[in-house]
Order: sequence, then structure tokens, then C-alpha cells
Amino acid sequence: MKFLSNRRMKLVAGLAIALAVALSVSPLLVNDQTFAQAGRKTSENQKKNPNASGNPEEAARQEQEKRDRQKIDKTQPPATMSIDTNVVNVEAVVYNKKTGSILGGLKKENFEIYEDGIKQEIENFATPEAPVTMVLLLEYSKLVDVLGSPAGGFFEFGRVEILRPAYEFVSRFVQPKDFISVVAYDIRPTPLVDFTDDKSKLMAAVNLLIRNNPAFSESNLFDALNLVLKGGKGDSVVLEENKSKSDTTEYAGLEEVNSRTAILLVSSGLDTFSKINFDQARKIVENAGVPIYVIGTGNLFMKLYDNHPAMDPSRGGVLVAGGIRIDRLSMLQAQNTLKTFADSTGGKYFPVTFAGEIPNVLQSVSALVRNQYSLGYTPTNTRQEGKRRKIQVKVNLGDQIDPKLVVIQHRQSYVEEKIGQKK
Repeated sequence: MKFLSNRRMKLVAGLAIALAVALSVSPLLVNDQTFAQAGRKTSENQKKNPNASGNPEEAARQEQEKRDRQKIDKTQPPATMSIDTNVVNVEAVVYNKKTGSILGGLKKENFEIYEDGIKQEIENFATPEAPVTMVLLLEYSKLVDVLGSPAGGFFEFGRVEILRPAYEFVSRFVQPKDFISVVAYDIRPTPLVDFTDDKSKLMAAVNLLIRNNPAFSESNLFDALNLVLKGGKGDSVVLEENKSKSDTTEYAGLEEVNSRTAILLVSSGLDTFSKINFDQARKIVENAGVPIYVIGTGNLFMKLYDNHPAMDPSRGGVLVAGGIRIDRLSMLQAQNTLKTFADSTGGKYFPVTFAGEIPNVLQSVSALVRNQYSLGYTPTNTRQEGKRRKIQVKVNLGDQIDPKLVVIQHRQSYVEEKIGQKK
């Protein structure tokens, strides 16, 4: 159960309690008060069976009393009770800083969670055994070709190098019972394959991108993250040959999935003009409780173009390729954006410069995703001012390992609800 995604549970619980109160309390209190106020008395037999009398006048009188009681019932304030089910879920991976090896076999007693420095009670705990529900979110705009081609042209080399991580992840690391979805984005996010455990469908989706041409130059990362986390309407497949097509499809967000979840994002981190800004996107990824593992392609650009004459500060320091303006500062900012998303959600940022790095990176991603401990707690702080709260996870391993060598990878924060704010 993800934080701030419990509206359905709250509604069902609230309705159930209100119904129970209405059935067990209201008839006794309201009806007896009504009779007392009206100065009427009713026999025990009539209370048990109001229609026992065969007298038409008595039946009419009882029917009128029933209507009067209904009017009075409507004037009574409804019973209101609420249950706070805002459980904060934290996925945590524990590993040795020196060797990089995963520390497994941990129990609930090994963990402690603190929110803004206050220790919280761990209510939910699950070991890393369940399959993974994961989204492969892939940047697929004309910028991909610019970043991939030394000449700045739109050649297959760019798509192959940028999309290679997704293809290799599907072919080598997706396991039985994993449910994976593939979403590509340019000016808008496009779900290519909904969640499936069919490898052939997933590989076909990535191959479709490799074989075709991007339709737009824009890369709206923030909007794409919003879709895969919160759900909504995504575009149908948009490629160069049918970019005027405007069909949409409903897509369920990871925020509503009650299982082990993650995102593998392959992106430069650039965002041209999403409908939401960076601060809004950061709040969305923080509150979703879904780790984002990022393969950043910005270093590939720096390797290819850092010595390009156009990148010389004395000449403006801006490269224009395929109508796209790129400079060193914007690339550094984009990489910082990706790192922020990864760190704040408990994922990890992998800047890739050479294709030869990809297999090791994917192996690391797979190991991290499959060794996440799921922890959950209900915050003791009931404040609702829309402020950011910090999360800290500690692990006690006794004398097994030097505490200085223990790294705990987990989400760092979330933003609390604000009274009156739309969820």
C-alpha cells in the first residue's frame, strides 16, 4: 500500500463504520426520542411488529409516524468516523560498501525507521521474495539520435545505443512471474506494452522503437513519470509515419500497485516543456514510494560532443543539432535531476558513458530490485501542512560487519498531505 494512495480503502472503511453506527445506534436513539417528544406510547407487541393491527386507521397512523421519523432522521447530523490508513512504505536494500555484496537474510528486528528523527513502529515487513512489477521508461525523441550520433544526424546508432539497456534487461534479467510494462516518451508518454510476463511482447516493443524513427524533438520527462506513477491517459504508439495520430489509452499507475515495484528509466534527464515542473515532479516521485533506477545517457553526449567547436564557451557553448539546442550546463542540470529522483526514491543513478558498461549496470539494477526489503509504518506525526518529512532507516547487524561499511538504500523523504489540498 503506497502512501497517499489509500482513498479507496478510506472510503470503504468509512462507509462500513457509518453503516454499522446507523444500524446499531440511530434507530434506538432517534426513534425513542421521537416517540417521547410526540407524547406517544407504543405497546411492546407493536414495537416488534408495527403492522400487527388489522385496523386501517391504525395502519394509516403508523404509516404517518414512519414518514415523520424519516423527516427527523434526515435532520440529524450523520455519524462521522475516520480511520487513518496512510501507511508509508519504504523499500530498503542493504549492502556492503566495500565489496558491493548484498546483505540478505535480515529480519524485522534488524531494522529501525525514523521520521524527522522520531522512531516509528514498523507495522509491515516483507522479505525480498516476491516477483517484481516494473516499468521500463524510455526516452524516445529525436534527441535520442542527436545524443547517439557523433555527426549529430539521425542514425540508427543512436537508438541502438540508447535502447540497448531496455532490450538487454528484458532478454537477460526479466524472470518468470515478473510483470513488466514498456513506456516510451517524447512530447507525450506512450505505453507500448501494458504489464505482462510475456518476454516476446516486451522485446517486440523495444525492437519497434529501434526499427522506427522518433516523431518529435521534445522530451517531457516529468509528464512521463507522472503517468507511470499516478496513471492516466497515454498516447497510442506515435512514430514518424503516424505522428498525427491522437488516440489515447488508459494506463494504471504504479502508485496503486500493492506489490514490489520499481522503474528503470533510460534518459538524458532533459525536459523541454512538461505540463508539470520539477518541484511537482519531485513531490510525485517522493510520495509514490516506487524506487527509480536510472541509466543516464548524458555522459554519452558529453563524450561525443565535449570537444565539438560549438561547445567552446568562446563560441557560445551551445550545440544545435536537428533543431535541438544543447549546452553543457543544461546536460549537467539534467543529470542532477536524474540523481535527485533516484536518491530520493531509494533507487540509484548510473551514468553510462560507454556501451560496455551496460551489462554490469543492468546486473546491479537486477540485484538491487530483487533484494528490496519492504517496510511500512503509520507516522506518529498527524500534522497536515504540506511539509517535507525525512526518512531514515537503520540496520543493526551486531558484530557481523563494521557499521561503517553498511549502506542502506531507501527513499529519503515524502511530502505530507495539506488540509484542503487536492490529492
